[in-house]
Amino acid sequence: MMAADPGQEMHALVERLYPLCRSITGDGVRGTLDIIGEHIPLTVHEVPTGTQVLDWTVPQEWNIADAYVADATGRRVIDFRESNLHVVGYSTPVDTTMPLSELREHLHTLPEQPDLVPYRTSYYAPAWGFCLTQRTLESLVDGEYRVVIDSSLTDGHLTYAEHVVPGRVTDEVIVSCHVCHPSLANDNLAGIAVAIFLARELAAADPHYTYRFLFAPGTIGAITWLARNAEAIGKVKHGLVLACAGDAGSVTYKRSRRGDAEIDRVLEHVLRASGRPHTVREFSPYGYDERQFCSPGFNLGVGSLTRTPYAGYPEYHTSGDNPDFVLPESLVDTLAVCREAFSVLDRNHRYVNLSPYGEPQLGKRGLYDSLGGRSDAKQAQLAMLWVLNFSDGEHSLLDIAERSGLPFDSVADAALALQSAGLLKE
Repeated sequence: MMAADPGQEMHALVERLYPLCRSITGDGVRGTLDIIGEHIPLTVHEVPTGTQVLDWTVPQEWNIADAYVADATGRRVIDFRESNLHVVGYSTPVDTTMPLSELREHLHTLPEQPDLVPYRTSYYAPAWGFCLTQRTLESLVDGEYRVVIDSSLTDGHLTYAEHVVPGRVTDEVIVSCHVCHPSLANDNLAGIAVAIFLARELAAADPHYTYRFLFAPGTIGAITWLARNAEAIGKVKHGLVLACAGDAGSVTYKRSRRGDAEIDRVLEHVLRASGRPHTVREFSPYGYDERQFCSPGFNLGVGSLTRTPYAGYPEYHTSGDNPDFVLPESLVDTLAVCREAFSVLDRNHRYVNLSPYGEPQLGKRGLYDSLGGRSDAKQAQLAMLWVLNFSDGEHSLLDIAERSGLPFDSVADAALALQSAGLLKE
């Protein structure tokens, strides 16, 4: 029996989630969380409409059953059943007939990308509309059109979910994905798929930190989580927002607002050491939910990991962001970056040299003998000397790796060996 291919498995999950009509509330979000819950256990939270969350209020819940524009013959010229991008998210109910001249005011296209359907929303201002290709718009003839949007806006709930991987300490790392986008594969179904597989790998790895995975609608979801967990925010030591995780572009890391948070240094070190083509960007208060976690009142050490960043590829927020745009090998590579980064983060401790006066004799403790036969014996020996010299309680292993130019793994292995020999304590 052939081993499962994680890239193909993640891609299959993207394809399965793709047809669901998601928004910031509603049954599309719940259906998405149901599928995620088949892969990892979730705690699902329902927050009632009208709940005050920081400076925001949980909105009414939006659901949609069908929508279309039909010509005089009854033929659907715009059809929600073909793609949920055809309807502006949060559109109010409509059932009327109007001339094309009036209908045009409610139609959205991309004239410069005439074969793509745009993604549009109207979350907080009552409105309705349809999205279509420019070519379809140009094919419409004057006349009367039947316009139907079978949607509802009612008092209900905002839904989000958490998955926790317990660690050896209760200090937490947040991994956040948004679950509000409808049929957009890279943004952000790819991020959801990577997060699921990352959670499963961490659960099998006995991690140091506790990892909390958040699957929430963008902006309002993160704000709701922050509002409901204000007393526990102190436990959050690091975080990563995952999005646009499956396109062909190279990896991009966006620093936290702090700019020098430990997660920033770890991601930059891992990307540089891996030899991957990559880009590191400064923080800006625009993008995904890192801007909520990094708002000045919280100022958490949360960065953002993507491949091509938001709005950085022509297919962004269009029907071109379909499952064919997502590559299994890119999903695997994004997962590997997360795995490597969290491996460094989990082991990036500070130590104290218990024999700081002069260089301790390593040979009599069997430390040199333990290197026998290793192809990197000289590097391992050098790593021990560096760790001993800078284990003063102030320098972390990442500090030592960067200052010495040695691989982090060599430095971490040296620290474990020295600790086992009684020369270091955490």
